Amino acid sequence: MTVTHINRKGKTYYLHQGTTKTGKPKYFFALRNKGELAGSIPPGYEIYENPNAQVFLRRKRTPIITDEEVAIVDAGMRQYCRVKDFIIDVKKNAIVIYTPDQDVDFLADSLSFLPGTRNAKIQAIRQTALSYSPMLQFVLMDKVKREFEVRRYCFLGSIDDWIGIGKIGTLPELVKVYVQHLGEESYFELY
Repeated sequence: MTVTHINRKGKTYYLHQGTTKTGKPKYFFALRNKGELAGSIPPGYEIYENPNAQVFLRRKRTPIITDEEVAIVDAGMRQYCRVKDFIIDVKKNAIVIYTPDQDVDFLADSLSFLPGTRNAKIQAIRQTALSYSPMLQFVLMDKVKREFEVRRYCFLGSIDDWIGIGKIGTLPELVKVYVQHLGEESYFELY
């Protein structure tokens, strides 16, 4: 049976297999279902969908960040932040918050004028149209005390990288202080 994955935008990806120049097996996902399709996921690998709905096969990793810590960030976003469309991803020792590149409210208002559109259809169209950028991350600095550092993405052309914006602390207190700035002008004053 062919390995497939339907991403959050509703596109079906097929796992392909091949060989490298040295004869080792290689695997990749593609939208086409032609070619040498894989019948199973190789041992030690998992399917990963990034925040912009691209699908990859990657090696399984030993988790450094706990599910409870991800839940703290998710709950904090829902409680303290006005941005309601967001994606949380874990990258090694960091919890990363992605927000839409588009104005979600404007997009929803624009779609509501189309004839025959309902909320469910608008939501589906909106999900396929949105792209996301990383905006805030909580980096685990002390594995024993479970203390994190907050960083925001800097969009200055000469930098375009993560910059530290606060002291090291516990995740609940950092989430409460910093997620409220997402989607606000005050975000750009954090450094």
